[in-house]
Amino acid sequence: MDEQSPVLDLCLHLSVLSLMAVGGGLVMMAPDISYFVVTEKHWVTSAQFASAYAIAQAAPGPNLLFISLVGWLIAGWTGAILTTLAVVVPSTILTLSVISLKTSHFNTRLTGAVRDTFAPISIGFLLATACLFAQLDSASWRADMIMLLTAAIVLCSKLNPVILIAAGAGAGMLRLI
Repeated sequence: MDEQSPVLDLCLHLSVLSLMAVGGGLVMMAPDISYFVVTEKHWVTSAQFASAYAIAQAAPGPNLLFISLVGWLIAGWTGAILTTLAVVVPSTILTLSVISLKTSHFNTRLTGAVRDTFAPISIGFLLATACLFAQLDSASWRADMIMLLTAAIVLCSKLNPVILIAAGAGAGMLRLI
């Protein structure tokens, strides 16, 4: 793509990513999109990307809303609409095709192998997302400690994550982090 159309370049990139977003698009896409729009293309800053991600996570609705916000930061409403479509349309077509195939071949070795293959991939992308946000420029040692404490609480308890999100927001509002 030429440099005059960053939204088309981003849409092409997102369309390819959306076809690989099995097991949670957010986990897979966040590290790659961050690298693409922040590090490689310099269309947004890491702080803008992190803010878009945080707003999307706090808002009700699909987790992939951050892609619409990144598109909006790059090209306004046109960018928001086109990036959203670039993520939704290819993956929807793929999903409907796989569902159709799976219903006709429900218990084959191939479907079992595909299912077993995507679990470790999803875990790897989840860890990559965590590393991405742990390395933000604006993070302090207090923020790092809160992140580690939150991860430990999520892993070791059944506490509702919304409570932890609210606690993190409260710590930010009180300027503790």
